[in-house]
Amino acid sequence: MEKLVTDTQLLHNATATGVPRRVLVTGADGFIGSVLTPLLMDHGFEVTGLDTGFYRAGLLYHDGRDRPRTITRDVRSLSAADLDGFDAIVHLAELSNDPLCQHDPEKTYEINHLGSVALATAAKEAGVARFVYASSCSIYGAAADGARTEDSEPNPQTAYADCKRLVERDVRELASPSFSPTFLRNATAFGASPRIRFDIVLNNLAGLAWTTGRITMTSDGMPWRPLVHVRDISAAIIATLEAPREAIANQVLNVGDNDNNYRVREIAEAIGEAFPNCQIEFGSNNGDNRSYRVSFDKISRVLPGFRCEWTARKGAQQMRALFEHIGMAERDFNAPPFTRLRQLQHLLATHQIDPDFYWRTHDFS
Repeated sequence: MEKLVTDTQLLHNATATGVPRRVLVTGADGFIGSVLTPLLMDHGFEVTGLDTGFYRAGLLYHDGRDRPRTITRDVRSLSAADLDGFDAIVHLAELSNDPLCQHDPEKTYEINHLGSVALATAAKEAGVARFVYASSCSIYGAAADGARTEDSEPNPQTAYADCKRLVERDVRELASPSFSPTFLRNATAFGASPRIRFDIVLNNLAGLAWTTGRITMTSDGMPWRPLVHVRDISAAIIATLEAPREAIANQVLNVGDNDNNYRVREIAEAIGEAFPNCQIEFGSNNGDNRSYRVSFDKISRVLPGFRCEWTARKGAQQMRALFEHIGMAERDFNAPPFTRLRQLQHLLATHQIDPDFYWRTHDFS
């Protein structure tokens, strides 16, 4: 089995301040990972990527950035020996978003909950000092009575969100003086990434506006959603890795900005401003009761250098500029790798992965 950290890397030590240098990023080829990893390298981190490769078939554009050596592995196969030599793990690699996880809830719990806890357990055994977990504000679920804080009771409405709750619960129990997990509850992500996702709200609406000129919503647009740009998520991860250990050890942090709590209707209107020829139609309540606002006061206190730079309007304009630059076609928008559930269904239907979501071996001889 390929060793994830080379002997040369093992000769390097973390800095005297305790800031990690050797970082493993799981999900390095994903929507967030493909933006995060070059930024980590810019900040002087020695980065190794790990990814199953489910979505590598999708590359919307080239950004000209260097990226780290990335190993094709499933996190469920990792042992403590594989993690020896890393100072920190940034764990992004899970089945992501609600429709994908509802496709097979049992497999979701196996991968997202049990797999993530096993990874954290192996990391602690290997002597990895920090474990940054990409959690989600969807853990708050349905909450109509004010902004949710990190101390609010979770109310997950889906298997995806419930797994986030369970990972937080179980990994917090692993915290010790030598093992510091941090749980970043990201708001709903948006923005440009070479391995873009079109199954998240702002990106999806922007894609519809560009390819069809029409956004027909099944809901009345009144539910609340907090948003955060992928570059701001990356900045929060970097700030967490660079923060003093005592500031972030076993902390839960909502990642976003108080001004970026939007009603879905407002997100659609921001798209309408960026794509002025787009027609927007709202429906009635479609039975989706996920609606929540989130307070982001704590992250400003714990990570005083962190601030979100992106709003929904700025992100919508970015999407417009990107689509114009690459001449995006409808076939690009609908390509399976850019919609998580569609791609996994394709890999299953073509028997490229087995029912447990492991790659099948084919030699075609």
